[in-house]
Amino acid sequence: MKLWEPKFIENSKIPVILSKFAPINIGAITLGPVVISRGKISERTKRHETIHYQQYLETGFIGFLILYLWYFICACYTYGYSKEAYKRIKFEQEAYDNQDDLSYLKNRKRYNWIRYKL
Repeated sequence: MKLWEPKFIENSKIPVILSKFAPINIGAITLGPVVISRGKISERTKRHETIHYQQYLETGFIGFLILYLWYFICACYTYGYSKEAYKRIKFEQEAYDNQDDLSYLKNRKRYNWIRYKL
């Protein structure tokens, strides 16, 4: 399987601006085929954001955004508008659990995020 990778854009103000509205300090964000970072992107962050890009490919751009928001709203019901609610998003669970695994993206099964619980 050919691994598709997003385009990486470093040193952007977009994550800084979005952080003002988010329950976390955003270092990088994946928007479809583009990863936008506030600074230089580490290999670990590239893996994390590339996992999100694979999730985008599986769900479509609008599908990813709708599901991401839905999972966050569900988590906020239990954890409030917080970093903990953000970490309970299925897409984030998969990315955080596997961002240190150098071979994960090559061996990742499609739709693996579904197995995570809110």
